[in-house]
Amino acid sequence: MRHALAKLYILLALFGLARAVGAQAAGVPPTDARQVRAVIQGQLDAFAADDAKRAFSYASPAIREMFGTPERFIDMVRASYPMVYRAASVSFFEPEMIEGELFQRVRMTDSSGAVWLAIYRMQRQSDKSWRINGCEVVESAGRVT
Repeated sequence: MRHALAKLYILLALFGLARAVGAQAAGVPPTDARQVRAVIQGQLDAFAADDAKRAFSYASPAIREMFGTPERFIDMVRASYPMVYRAASVSFFEPEMIEGELFQRVRMTDSSGAVWLAIYRMQRQSDKSWRINGCEVVESAGRVT
């Protein structure tokens, strides 16, 4: 947990630093924002349906290569990211383009009401589609009752 919090603080500091120095923190075109949200929601829906193959299809080529099979990928998510695997609710923030990379923050609650912040790193593919290239999740201070 401490490692995850450190990563979040670093990532949030990078968000702030990029804005403070005007380093390409820019809005994301509405079409891209919709596509990114659809990719993440599609993967969450696939997790909810235990559809490993479909969930794996939303991952970037590097992530797919790292895990090799849809089954290994979904097993990792099930074990390491249960709040993503079975999110009780999700709400999307505005995506941000920072230093040429698109980040999508998603607020999630798990079945016990704990609130989480998931920060997805997205990757544009050669066909102009978006794929998930990583996700960091940290518990938030809130709780839904």
